Amino acid sequence: MLNPEVRTTPRRCPLISPLPKDFTDTRKSQGRLLRSSFCLNMSEIDLVDGNLALKEIQKLEGHTDRVWSLAWNPATGAGGLPPTLASCSGDKTARIWQQGSSGSWNCTAVLEDTHNRTVRSCAWSPCGKLLATGSFDATTAIWQQIGGDFECVATLEGHENEVKGVAWNSSGSLLATCSRDKSVWIWEMQPGNEFDCVAVLQGHTQDVKMVQWHPHLDVLVSVSYDNSIRIWIEDGDLNDWSCVQTLGETSSGHSSTVWALSFSSGGDRMVTCSDDLTMKIWDTTNNPSEDGSWFHLCTLSGYHDRTVFSVNWSRDGIIATGAADDSICLFHETKDSLVGGQSYSLILKKDKAHDMDVNSVQWNPKEPKILASASDDGSIKLWRLTQPQNILYEFCIEKIIKLYNYIYIIILFYSKYLKALYHFI
Repeated sequence: MLNPEVRTTPRRCPLISPLPKDFTDTRKSQGRLLRSSFCLNMSEIDLVDGNLALKEIQKLEGHTDRVWSLAWNPATGAGGLPPTLASCSGDKTARIWQQGSSGSWNCTAVLEDTHNRTVRSCAWSPCGKLLATGSFDATTAIWQQIGGDFECVATLEGHENEVKGVAWNSSGSLLATCSRDKSVWIWEMQPGNEFDCVAVLQGHTQDVKMVQWHPHLDVLVSVSYDNSIRIWIEDGDLNDWSCVQTLGETSSGHSSTVWALSFSSGGDRMVTCSDDLTMKIWDTTNNPSEDGSWFHLCTLSGYHDRTVFSVNWSRDGIIATGAADDSICLFHETKDSLVGGQSYSLILKKDKAHDMDVNSVQWNPKEPKILASASDDGSIKLWRLTQPQNILYEFCIEKIIKLYNYIYIIILFYSKYLKALYHFI
């Protein structure tokens, strides 16, 4: 069971070339560049004030079925790599989206002809060079951009049923996958894009929905349809992996399916979300790899009225949630003077963020005020967290830029008449 077949037959996926721009589009592009330079000087957002808004930046369309998962490329900026987002869908494809010099986002590649069922999850390696996609066809594909194309450089097989989640550890040496077959597999990357299965983790009694590595340690967390959260570490002496803690209903855990989790940037806390309509914050005062180190800190309830599918913790400490009620909620830590402890309060709720269920919310790790969301409606939306005065500021700048564009075009168009008039005078 520990020697699954790994296919390494490359499959090419050509990049999509951007369409040529006419004169008017070029002027608009310069306007967007001017606008972005103004936005860089916006004042810091005051979270205590609570006077916040999520402004939709752009709606990305292209998938022909529900969009399940999103992943920001963590290597943005390295080697001139523009901001890059991966998405995956029930249409059996993954898509690569990049921000152009004009500030607008476009699909630059469609990863297809590898999975033959829904692509449920995606994750970039820490170096940003490899993308893993997990599918309902029970396989995990590893993609790499080689030259101008994305190629499937390896296919990991072994799970007996749908792959629901994929996640890389902080060094990029290990990849975890989880499945409807109730198991979690750990793969070790070898030279030449080869992968060896080094452990199969059994313990969950139902479908495993998601896996996530601690941001700094080789500690793996899995969440499941069995309502539990499990913490896994490697026993160095036995060279094997084991579950060191189970967070269930008896330990103030969830009472229904746990769909997702996310760590704080420091790794000392994690948040989970569930079919029981709650989010739970967990803390650790010890080494996260020690047995029994995680404990329940607080529960956030009453904010969503349908299943909470996704949760993500930003570098700035803001928790975003997406749910089947089509909404997005944002939370931030506050000092609760009544109980003398830590608590989290709602700082914003965006109703009707999408037309259907919100399946994934992901903060941009490089620009922590930018949020991406994906939905059953087949779309992806990019949002900016800002304050109303900043929205008004941007609105005024946008109007000024439009006026500048119109004046510029008029001057060019009538320049020959102005020259003739000048010579006549």
